[in-house]
Amino acid sequence: MALNWKKKLENIMNENTNDSTVNSTDQPQHDLPGIPTDADAKRIAELEVQVSELNDKHLRLYSEFDNFRKRTSKERVEILNMAGAEIIKSLLPVVDDLERAIRNNEQSKDVAAINEGVNLIAQKFRSILAQKGLESVSSVGQIFDVDLHEAITNIPAPSEDMKGKVVDEVEKGYMLNGKIIRFAKVIVGN
Repeated sequence: MALNWKKKLENIMNENTNDSTVNSTDQPQHDLPGIPTDADAKRIAELEVQVSELNDKHLRLYSEFDNFRKRTSKERVEILNMAGAEIIKSLLPVVDDLERAIRNNEQSKDVAAINEGVNLIAQKFRSILAQKGLESVSSVGQIFDVDLHEAITNIPAPSEDMKGKVVDEVEKGYMLNGKIIRFAKVIVGN
């Protein structure tokens, strides 16, 4: 069997060297395994071109993604900075009112007028914060809730119905858009 293969190879080699019509650039057409033909060489060249194109495409996509990641990171920082600027801008009228009140308080002797002005400024301030989503947590008389309150101390309940409830509020708690941003500091009745 091995002898037949060797004879076939020798015959092909002899035909190619003896054949005057075969160009030196032409590859022999045969079915021997392990020896590439013209079709194989063309296919290999096509595959190499395809691999090169895919590598180029991959590098471009990777570069585009990296640029996108950097751009979105930069935009996220800018958005956070501008969100703070928007809140500050909305609070500037309150600052203006406070400065006017301070100037007027130096000259005014009427305590009721000063008190009314301060109350108006505080109301305006609370209104602006409420527009931005801030709301206070009601505590006094409510059942103690660890999700809303922070107990500072326990005292004997003034009545039976106040056991386990908030007796006094030391510091108000606040929610921003439905999420607690500061727990109310409370005194709980036992």
